[in-house]
Amino acid sequence: MSIKVNTVTKVYGEQKALELVSFEINKGEIVAFLGPNGAGKSTMMKILTCFIPQTSGEASVCGYDVSEQSIEVRKKVGYLPEHNPLYLDMYVKEYLAFIAGLHQVSHPENRIAEMIERTGLQVEQKKKIGALSKGYRQRVGLAQALIHDPEVLILDEPTSGLDPNQLAEIRNLIVAVGREKTVMLSTHIMQEVEAVCDRVIIINKGKIVADDTTEKIQKTTGNKQIITVEFDKEPVADSLKNIGGVLTVKALKGNVWQLETAAGKDIRSEVFQYAVQNGLAVLMMQQEEQRLEDVFKQLTQ
Repeated sequence: MSIKVNTVTKVYGEQKALELVSFEINKGEIVAFLGPNGAGKSTMMKILTCFIPQTSGEASVCGYDVSEQSIEVRKKVGYLPEHNPLYLDMYVKEYLAFIAGLHQVSHPENRIAEMIERTGLQVEQKKKIGALSKGYRQRVGLAQALIHDPEVLILDEPTSGLDPNQLAEIRNLIVAVGREKTVMLSTHIMQEVEAVCDRVIIINKGKIVADDTTEKIQKTTGNKQIITVEFDKEPVADSLKNIGGVLTVKALKGNVWQLETAAGKDIRSEVFQYAVQNGLAVLMMQQEEQRLEDVFKQLTQ
């Protein structure tokens, strides 16, 4: 077990940032830790990386208790915080050499060169960090998080400020890293979660409200799904509403219609029967589960 959290509570004054939070993450999983601003995501990550202590409960990383064995935990964790703290007056290679020294990395020059290549910093490696764009500063943050080859990678908004090309590169890097390490990441970009993560944990007001694979959360938590169907000619709109299980009907371009149904209700056979009965041919039919973004809104609003 790479990460184990058992009934963790964190209290700031009279405010509970986390309340009885429990979850486990296995080696090789890429897990999205989602929630609205102020839900407790960053607090949980800071506890797991030993930046702040929990008020009660237990948490461990790679078998080491975050309260009692914080030095051992830090050796096992690579951390990119939401507000990436960097020494702006240092050069990229100089900064990575400094971080490698803190972690007592063997053969640091080879490791620095590897991290610069993996994070796409070759062109900018001779610049001062203060002269880099936000996207390249994020890459430096990722490089420092990976330089000591940690078993667990904790990333708080890792793709913040990246352009579409950089997003794709960093996503590919996270997927590659996830094959051999445990990755826990926080993001507000739902397409990123769907593209990268095996599992989703959603937290709201300090409590876990969902924890499952991305696919299952969309299927079981969502309250609707969409059928998009194209007929060879225009049907009578009102008659589509009589198909069993249809909640709403919406006309798209041409003879394409969007039918909304309750989650878990498969009406494709009913649509084919409707077409036969009304002298129509089905040219295309596609079933879409509720998007993760819709599920997120439903659980956190």
